[in-house]
Amino acid sequence: MFYRPSEGHGLPHNPWNAIVAPRPIAWISTRGTMGDNLAPYSFFNAVAYTPPQLVFASTSAKADREGTKDTTAQIRETGVFCVNIVSHDLIEAMNATSAPLPAGADEFEHARVAKAECETIPCPRAAEAPASLECRLVQIIPLLGKANYLIHGEVIGIHIRPDCLQDGRFSPPDRLARLGYRDYCSVTETFELARPEDT
Repeated sequence: MFYRPSEGHGLPHNPWNAIVAPRPIAWISTRGTMGDNLAPYSFFNAVAYTPPQLVFASTSAKADREGTKDTTAQIRETGVFCVNIVSHDLIEAMNATSAPLPAGADEFEHARVAKAECETIPCPRAAEAPASLECRLVQIIPLLGKANYLIHGEVIGIHIRPDCLQDGRFSPPDRLARLGYRDYCSVTETFELARPEDT
């Protein structure tokens, strides 16, 4: 089939949500004047090595947050945030934090997620995450469409759970990813591939 997104797809579910996949999940924690917040975002990736940088997109709004979500509102306020990586054992807690709670509600408490303090920024992190990336905001870029924003951050501190370091490499038991719709996957099988310049 072929379709133009501006004209609709005619399917019961939007295929765009599942075409670019799997997508890693940024479980983002923030702290603002209204309290602590924790929410998952699957439009997320690393974009540079030196200095390490990442981006994620916030794509809708809440009535109590003036045209955006709690996460973006608090990043605008403070200029910092933490990206927590999600493993399969945290999937139920991660899903619980996606609930549209009122602004100011603490998703850490709602989902019973253990909280720890970051080292370089005034922000909480998910204590049991395989890794947590402390970020300083670089820019918030408005995207096409209503309430669509790209948040660009520089990673200035990295926490790695001790059991996720194997022979000097970051090697968590699994990595959770979103496939679109309500579909997820847990990546447990990996392989190495030599680049042409390695031979």
